[in-house]
Amino acid sequence: MKYIPSPIPIQYDFAYMATANKSGRMQYHKVRPGVSKLRISRQEFIRAYNELPILALRPMPVKGNEAVFQLEFFV
Repeated sequence: MKYIPSPIPIQYDFAYMATANKSGRMQYHKVRPGVSKLRISRQEFIRAYNELPILALRPMPVKGNEAVFQLEFFV
């Protein structure tokens, strides 16, 4: 999956991340830039994705493992 970053920095309140750990299990985080990184539930991540206004998406591919899909979005 190709990703083209924005040349303009965006202002956002939170970033939500879905990343895989070494064993392949998904972990979900809510990040306030420069302040905190909080682990959240899968349900909270899904609710944020479906209900909050998303400013940008960033796919995060895992080298050598096309089956694992990681994602970060900014609200």
